[in-house]
Amino acid sequence: MKAKFLVPLGLFIVLVGFLAVGLKLDPREVPSPLVNKPAPAFTVPQMQQAELQFSSADMLGKVWLLNVWASWCVACREEHPVLMGLAKQQLIPIIGLDYKDQRKDAMGVIKRTGNPYDVIAFDADGRVGIDYGVYGVPESYLIDKNGVIRYKEIGPITQLKKS
Repeated sequence: MKAKFLVPLGLFIVLVGFLAVGLKLDPREVPSPLVNKPAPAFTVPQMQQAELQFSSADMLGKVWLLNVWASWCVACREEHPVLMGLAKQQLIPIIGLDYKDQRKDAMGVIKRTGNPYDVIAFDADGRVGIDYGVYGVPESYLIDKNGVIRYKEIGPITQLKKS
């Protein structure tokens, strides 16, 4: 009869163990299967000029930062001053990907807070974000001259790291 209670107790202990390990993991360290692989190609309208297109192919031969953001994103507001500082340094082109947003809302944010982006691509339906494996905004991707993703930052960039 004691064996009947040992099986559920054993399962409970295993589940508690998995939970304890999971609580110690940092969600910002989720590995991306896209790092060191070619960035998904895309062509979408520009946010500010819908009649113009932006294509990831336009950036071949350049190292660039793709920053996925949205007007409804609270954490994006936290990272915005950092992006503005990076833009002032002109070290790297910053391409914004306005994700699952309303054009007028996004343009309002840029008008109020400033525009750190060289170009803002408009991903209204989120298809580009899906191709990049976006978990949520903000997310940023460092893409090399050959179009290969070299680094992915999940969450807001809160400071520039000096190397």
